[in-house]
Order: sequence, then C-alpha cells, then structure tokens
Amino acid sequence: MGALQSLPGQPEYIDLAEKTGFSFEQIGVLHKRFKQLSHNEETLRRDHFNEIPDLACNPIRAQIVEAFFDRRNFRQNGEGTVEEIGFEEFLVVMSHFRPPSLHMTEEQRESVRKEKLRFLFNMHDTDNDGTITLEEYRHVVEELLSRSGALGKETAKSIADAAMLEVASISMGHMEPDEFYEGITFEHFLKLLNEFEIESRMNIRFLNMDTTTLCK
Repeated sequence: MGALQSLPGQPEYIDLAEKTGFSFEQIGVLHKRFKQLSHNEETLRRDHFNEIPDLACNPIRAQIVEAFFDRRNFRQNGEGTVEEIGFEEFLVVMSHFRPPSLHMTEEQRESVRKEKLRFLFNMHDTDNDGTITLEEYRHVVEELLSRSGALGKETAKSIADAAMLEVASISMGHMEPDEFYEGITFEHFLKLLNEFEIESRMNIRFLNMDTTTLCK
C-alpha cells in the first residue's frame, strides 16, 4: 500500500474515493487503522481481528470477521472467500457501514439501503446459496433491534421470535404438502425489512472509530 503514502488528490485516492464514497481525509484515517491492525503489513488476515477487544464480545463476531474476507462484499461480483485482504478490499467492506450522505437523492438513498441489506443478507447466507434459514433471520432481527439501543435484549428477542413465526406463516402458508421450505431469498428479505430503518443503525465501533461519523 505504498501508493497511499502519496498526497490526497493523487489517482490512488481519487479511485478509492469514487469506489467507496469516503473523503480523502477519511481514507487517510482508515489507512492508519489498517496499518495498525496489520502491524504495517500489506494485508490483513483473520487472526489480526483477534486483537480488537470490542469485537471479542460481539455476538456475531464470526460473521463480521468473515464479511471482510467474502468476495461478494468487494463489489466485484465474486464468490467464495480469501485468506487475506489489502487496503482496498478493507476500505470497500468498511464503506458498507458508512451512513448515507445528507446530500443524497431519494434514489441514491434507496440504492445505499439495498446495498446495506445485501451486505447483511450475505453475512447470514454463509453457504452462498442465495437463502438464509428462518432461525438465521430471527437472529438478524434480534441483533438489529438489540443494537439499536431502544429496546432491551429480551424485548428484542421476543419481537424477533414473532418476526420469525410471521415469516414462516407467510412463506409456508401457500406451500403444497410435498414442498420443502428452502429459506428466505434476498427479494423476500427486502420486503420483510421494508419498514426497518437500516441506513443509520448499521454501523461499527470495534475499530476504535465510530462509523456514524464517516459521512460527508
């Protein structure tokens, strides 16, 4: 990542800014954090994330870490996982947690929302078969509600349980007796979370920075 030692405004920064929506200053801050995590190496591995205290107690730690190594999250239409990532991949994954800009149009905000939900869907579609199970969906809803701070964990769990049962009744209610429920597709996932405000709630603080501040 030696090229990123150049001054902001150089092609390297311009390209990364266009891909992620981060400003040159934000890219510089994230690059410093990347170098801290990687111990000044050119790439990050999964074991580097073991050194983040706030991540150790996160209930979906494994999914978060794996998201950084999932090719589907690099905006390159890839599949499968990688063993290590460079700064560009790290930055692209981090951009999924970036709140929408206040200056975005409604169309742009909807695009950001869909992209965030796709990222969230991928985190729980671990086998990349295009579906997540009902239990995985319940876990998604519980996690989103409990981390919003507005509800206690038990209340969030009760709502999530009800959401899972609702999905089951909607999805399975029109099935034939010999049909097998294969799981929730992304299209169904979008409809289920249609009223859920994901744009500002989907953020991370385990990198010693609050991604809610990473907004122009």
